[in-house]
Amino acid sequence: MSNRYQALILPLALALLCFACNRNTSANRAAQDTPPVVKTLASTGALTFQGIDVSHHQNTVDWAKVRTAGKSFAFAKATEGIDWVDPTFSTNWAAMQQVGLVRGAYHFFVAKDDAEAQAQHFIATVQLEPGDLPPAVDVEVSDGDSVADIQAGVLIWLKTIEAHYGVKPILYSDETFLNQDLAEGFEAYPLWIAEYSEDAPTSIGSWTKWTFWQYSQTGEVDGVDGDVDVDKFEGTTTEWMSLRVPEKE
Repeated sequence: MSNRYQALILPLALALLCFACNRNTSANRAAQDTPPVVKTLASTGALTFQGIDVSHHQNTVDWAKVRTAGKSFAFAKATEGIDWVDPTFSTNWAAMQQVGLVRGAYHFFVAKDDAEAQAQHFIATVQLEPGDLPPAVDVEVSDGDSVADIQAGVLIWLKTIEAHYGVKPILYSDETFLNQDLAEGFEAYPLWIAEYSEDAPTSIGSWTKWTFWQYSQTGEVDGVDGDVDVDKFEGTTTEWMSLRVPEKE
């Protein structure tokens, strides 16, 4: 190759190399800014998002590591009964948002406590923002109350929360309690079911599908010391976006 052609081609090759490097850098940066997503059921366009839920039992969580570990969302315990606030909630609530996780807060329902007071306690503790997940209520202990009383109290909590926040709250329960105490009358609310199995739960009362599935309570996730509950969301992108708190008009 003549010196003349070398002088023309070498600068062009260097420019192309720089362009390719810049494109790779931009792609890597975009990948870092995008929440981790595992695509499944490609024929139906469904997606699976992985997440965790925590309380004071997990002590201090390194949320940056949790997100890097591939989690897209997380729930933190906020309240229990009519007056208890989880001591780690405020820290978890801020940190989840800071690292880019889609965040949610949940209330542990105490059957013997007044349901309206429990809802107001949650409202006084949790301020939602656009993009957050709806409030969730954890119902898994009867405290000796009848099925009718439990159902009436849970409905009061759900309706009070929906009226305040303008979104349908999520109902969490394990498969056994769900089918014994909450099998009917709640299907208008998204279901978060606990069933520790490799197979997705199918016994889900009057619901046609679950929205969240807590599939293990002994998960190992970078950023969390010890065992942690691990969850997944399965649905379409439209279902995921419509589930979350909308922007204010």
